Amino acid sequence: MRRQNFRNDPDTDIGGPARHFPETNRSAIVAVRSEEPQVRQRAFDAILDSYWKPVYKYIRIKWNAGNEDAKDLTQGFFGNAFEKNYFAHYDPVKASFQTFLRTCVDGFVANQRKSELRLKRGGGREHVSLDSLDFRGADNELALHPPAPNLTPEQYFEREWIRNLFLHAVHSLRERCDETNNRVRFQLFERYDLEESTEKVSYATLATEFGLTTSTVTNQLAAARRDFRKVLLEKLRQTTATDAEFQKLARELLGVDVK
Repeated sequence: MRRQNFRNDPDTDIGGPARHFPETNRSAIVAVRSEEPQVRQRAFDAILDSYWKPVYKYIRIKWNAGNEDAKDLTQGFFGNAFEKNYFAHYDPVKASFQTFLRTCVDGFVANQRKSELRLKRGGGREHVSLDSLDFRGADNELALHPPAPNLTPEQYFEREWIRNLFLHAVHSLRERCDETNNRVRFQLFERYDLEESTEKVSYATLATEFGLTTSTVTNQLAAARRDFRKVLLEKLRQTTATDAEFQKLARELLGVDVK
């Protein structure tokens, strides 16, 4: 995804002209402390969905783990995290959730290495939907986007969390466009804002390609970007614990102020 276009090019500015969005209040990190089991389960599933892939890649890099070992450790970590409710102990005053999570992962892996025990794959599987995790896809992404030599494992984890956040937002936008019979809107967004190419496609070219007027292309892309901003902010709010953290990340990633 060409994220730089969303920030620097006025014509594709994902922050939008107003740069103000209504505040949401759907933090999975807060909901995981709920006394209601179903609420905790949904919150944990949201955290798992956002973080399992960065955790897996982090273990591969930081702990020099092979793919099978990292797979076992990732599944074991999240299985234990659910059963022992790790995330309910998170204190946003002390650190960011990403730092807290990495500390938990490091402690878990260190304990496993010290005891020289291999985890049974699927530990906690009765609670956590681990069967659907696409570890092969994660390995492919790791091969395509290896950590740069100047990145620490911690910085790499942060980068991959952001990448995963954007990819989830794109996937959700595609689903929403399909559900609302706006598939062409997503295809235009995909062609103009997401595809990597040495030569940027023009609105006029897209109009010819899709049999639309240039004005329609302009309007459809504007609508797609508004929808994408909304989806991304929803997912960002879900995986941040405080309003201050949410607002800080929204400014860093999209250049927007959330009011």
